[in-house]
Amino acid sequence: MMNIPSSINTIIGQQPYPLLFTIISGSHLYGFPSPDSDYDLRGVHILPVQEVVGLKTGNETIEVSEVCESLEIDLVTHDVKKLFLMLLKKNGYVLEQLYSPLILTTSPEHEQLKFIGKNCITRHHSYHYIGFAATEWKLFEKEHTHRVKPLLYVYRVLLTGIYLMETGVVEANLIKLNEVFNLPYIPDLIVQKLAGRERSILSDINVDFHQREYERLRNKLQESYESSPLPEIPSAKVALNNLLVRLRVRSYEL
Repeated sequence: MMNIPSSINTIIGQQPYPLLFTIISGSHLYGFPSPDSDYDLRGVHILPVQEVVGLKTGNETIEVSEVCESLEIDLVTHDVKKLFLMLLKKNGYVLEQLYSPLILTTSPEHEQLKFIGKNCITRHHSYHYIGFAATEWKLFEKEHTHRVKPLLYVYRVLLTGIYLMETGVVEANLIKLNEVFNLPYIPDLIVQKLAGRERSILSDINVDFHQREYERLRNKLQESYESSPLPEIPSAKVALNNLLVRLRVRSYEL
């Protein structure tokens, strides 16, 4: 279990609206935080009905960035309606937030949403992971000094995508993913990231080898998409709508 800095709980407690859940994302979720990694917090807030139907509407997205006791903490929360609409699209980010095991605050409705969210997962989430990996590979490739972070992101997102296509399960932790895929070079890359600073540079890197691996895994993700048993479209819209209505009604009663 992670030791959660007290400043994180302080920031969460200062939020203006009730929270459906808050979690830790980013490198801590992915399994390779550097000693100086910031904390990426994500969550869902519930706007009161008065701030949804009235002339003065509340913020659909709230962003907080603070440095507390030398820790950089970034918190982003979305209103429930915005998050539900994102879940109905091929958005891997929100799936990973919903199923993050690094939970800071939760609620009974969070558990309900995780159950409903399974019916939001489709074959077309593969596009998110293919695109994300391509962006990170370009970032890694264009730098004269090759950093370990974007390369780890390349492997993390490709393995997450393949695993999702094959199993329907969202797993964002690279250490756990590699228990399945057994790529021999992953542990050493993680060790370098854990031991160094956030912008650590790789030593003795074979760029050609990693390019071949990137292309191999990208092709594997495409193949997994083509053979995936996952549905073409989400089937959770009615359930999400009903949950949203219940949350709004309750906010009015409060």
